[in-house]
Amino acid sequence: MIKKVLVANRGEIAMRIFRTCRVMNIPTVAIYTHVDRGALHVRYAEEAYCISEDVADTSYLKPELILSIAKKTGAAIHPGYGFLSENADFARRCEEEGVIFIGPSADVIARMGVKTEARKIMAEAGVPIVPGTKEPVAGLEEVRRVAAEVGYPIMLKALAGGGGKGMRLVRDEAGLDEAFRLSRSEAANSFGDDAIYIEKYIEHPHHIEVQVLGDKYGNVIHLYDRECSIQRRNQKVIEESPSPFVKEETRQKMLAVAVEACKKIGYYSAGTLEFMMDKDQNFYFLEMNTRLQVEHTVTEECTGVDLVRDMILVAAGNPLPYKQEDIEFRGAAIECRIYAEDPENNFMPSPGIIKVREAPEGRNVRLDSAAYAGFEVSLHYDPMIAKLCAWGRNRESAISNMVRALREYKILGIKTTIPFHQRVLHNATFLSGNYDTTFIDTKFDKEDLKRRQSNDPLVAVIAAAIKHFEQEKEAAARATTVPLVGESLWKYYGKLQMTANNY
Repeated sequence: MIKKVLVANRGEIAMRIFRTCRVMNIPTVAIYTHVDRGALHVRYAEEAYCISEDVADTSYLKPELILSIAKKTGAAIHPGYGFLSENADFARRCEEEGVIFIGPSADVIARMGVKTEARKIMAEAGVPIVPGTKEPVAGLEEVRRVAAEVGYPIMLKALAGGGGKGMRLVRDEAGLDEAFRLSRSEAANSFGDDAIYIEKYIEHPHHIEVQVLGDKYGNVIHLYDRECSIQRRNQKVIEESPSPFVKEETRQKMLAVAVEACKKIGYYSAGTLEFMMDKDQNFYFLEMNTRLQVEHTVTEECTGVDLVRDMILVAAGNPLPYKQEDIEFRGAAIECRIYAEDPENNFMPSPGIIKVREAPEGRNVRLDSAAYAGFEVSLHYDPMIAKLCAWGRNRESAISNMVRALREYKILGIKTTIPFHQRVLHNATFLSGNYDTTFIDTKFDKEDLKRRQSNDPLVAVIAAAIKHFEQEKEAAARATTVPLVGESLWKYYGKLQMTANNY
């Protein structure tokens, strides 16, 4: 039934989908803006159409135009993630216009896209829910009342949100007014909707996901779990499967709950249920992503399932090609999201032209990317330029393979987060597997600095000089006379201090 696929997206996810289509012998259609006219996904597809109205138009949010291209080319539409992937109105227009939407039904997208509605649905399905509001809060007075009922700390969240936008942690009443104002403002700017709801904040939480896959005949299976707790600014940067924190008994309960919930809401296609888990292994429903996830690669590496292929088959009306007992989970996998950002400068964006690109190769390494030498990374789009994934027969092996791959990965001309990932993979807390979403803020920086001081001879020399300086200051304070020297000790040790500060 599906003879051609249009990907309503760009970058590495467009390439990811196109490659599966090529394996399935399905011709592909790309869309692009003027900024992306030299992008790899444009070159790779059999057909490509510019959707920019002028040179300054950088938007991919053109549902009417995309639909017209799909109908003209006779293509089904795969939305990838982001952009129109969870837009229920777009999915409904596809259904009305007779264009196959490679994803779940518009009704399910709509119901699960409203976070408070999703919480109610999951509660009715027997899924544990984080205490909080079932409807958006009307104003600051209601926020104060709910916060007093559930107890601080609380999390303010955008009703139509995602990617950490509109999210604010409030630890006490003193910070409530400003947090509410900022949360509403960011939600309005990001999603055109300033509605906010409240959840009780789980201290030291783990962000755990369950990958599900269903068809239009009521069959639903899980593809196990993922640990997604390495985050900065509420955005995931490293994911792994399986979670090293979750106990097997808890895992089986969570997987069963996820599958039963999806059966009750009639879910089909690929989807992800996100849970928050506390230190005692209690888990609570967070939200459902009715689309393909960025981190789906680790699941594919451990199960051998091609999620894009199965999404296409299900959209065409086929039943799932396997049952739950057919899914064999093997080993462990880890993914590092490579961003065009400067980790030494508070992860500021680093746009520009990639001058050199040397990709890692070899066993058990997978690279999903649309970057190449000569490609210009634009400020107009998400700074993620690649996803590097490594598999191993166990977690230690997967990490070793990733360390090797990161050492081989060379990108020059722009700053990237590769050095950051290298340091995380040597961090003691990360290696223990017992990390949570506070890792970067509370563990990584301190442990990373200590490790670098131990391993870097320059840091050791500077540290020794500073220690000597402090000892000399203490001795000088006790002395009755000032030592005669050719140069001022103050100037000399001041220079050493400046060197240390600059490092």
